[in-house]
Amino acid sequence: MDEPQPLKIAEGIYWVGVVDWNLRDFHGYETPKGGSYNAYLIVDEKIALIDTVKASFSDEMLKRIRQIVDPAKIDYVISNHVEMDHSGSLPAIMDIATNATLIASAKGKSGLCEHYREMGCDNWNFHVAKTGDEIKLGKRTLMFIEATMLHWPDSMQTYLKEDKILFSNDAFGQHIATSKRFDDEVEDVMEDAAIYYANILLPFGGQVIKYVEKVKELGISIDMIAPAHGVIWRKEPPRIIEAYGRWARGETAQKVLVIYDTMWGSTEKMAMEIAEGVREAGVEVRVRHLRKNDWSMTMKELMDSPVIAIGSPTMNNKMFYTVAGFLTYMTGLHPKNKKYFLFGSYGWGGGAVKGMEKEIESARFELATESMQVKFRPFEDDLKQCRDNGKRLAEIAKEEAKS
Repeated sequence: MDEPQPLKIAEGIYWVGVVDWNLRDFHGYETPKGGSYNAYLIVDEKIALIDTVKASFSDEMLKRIRQIVDPAKIDYVISNHVEMDHSGSLPAIMDIATNATLIASAKGKSGLCEHYREMGCDNWNFHVAKTGDEIKLGKRTLMFIEATMLHWPDSMQTYLKEDKILFSNDAFGQHIATSKRFDDEVEDVMEDAAIYYANILLPFGGQVIKYVEKVKELGISIDMIAPAHGVIWRKEPPRIIEAYGRWARGETAQKVLVIYDTMWGSTEKMAMEIAEGVREAGVEVRVRHLRKNDWSMTMKELMDSPVIAIGSPTMNNKMFYTVAGFLTYMTGLHPKNKKYFLFGSYGWGGGAVKGMEKEIESARFELATESMQVKFRPFEDDLKQCRDNGKRLAEIAKEEAKS
């Protein structure tokens, strides 16, 4: 059987990662396109491995490395991030490359030692890197950039100065499984990057803005961005950095997102009338049924929507379980610059709308207008009120998109 092959991305620089074709869930959100764990090998007078892969794929990564060099000859192993999809194969590498120096941020070293204390960490030769620190490989120079909270406290990036390649770890990634390795070979990569940002990095907008400013201060030129997930950005890589800036600032469009679930159709009728009111007012509207659409895509739609309408039926005097789950997921990601409208229906006892209001208030989110609920099913006057609310939400979206 043929060995898995590495891919040269530049002279002396190779992708030696793995593609996870069967990945369907990551960090609790759906990944219908699969994923990848990217590792990179640089061969100079000294040999450096940047990141590793999930532990279950360590053999495949090692087979790719062996197509280029004996892994025992690796001089430096750079761990940009402790999380196990990137560090899981460290024990396997360090057991082979016994003379290698393991480079990580200060918090990276601490995290690795806590996680792998029974797997050889005491014998690893650590070097702690700070922003601006450099290591010469020969003709090439590695510079390290701390990227705190993109998306863990230990996160770091590695910049190859002469080739102008940024090995960005979890920043600028996407969850897609493909035999293609570059952004200009894959369709919809920016949308995949937006889904990734919405579900991984959305809570850290402030840190993203600081990071973008730091990169500008360092004055580095970037010809290629090689993330730890997904494809490599080689076609105008600054465009993904600019997109991160927009997403981090919470920039929005004239758009209303309607999210709901329903038991007997009453809440769904309300959702559709609200959506129709938005449309009549000349504003884009998107509608997402929580059991028929994955939450990761819903979060991507939410990023550029200044107004969010959320509807739930009442079940056992509480909001419906999918709505409760989504609100927990959404509030944890803490999207910026949003206003919310809550609506729902009930039979013999209410509670859904009250429960949603409590969640929104607890998250310190802002209500767009007074909530609405109907008993049993919406009649003609209720449906008119729903449509009027949709028009009101559209006007709010217009105003918010201007600010």
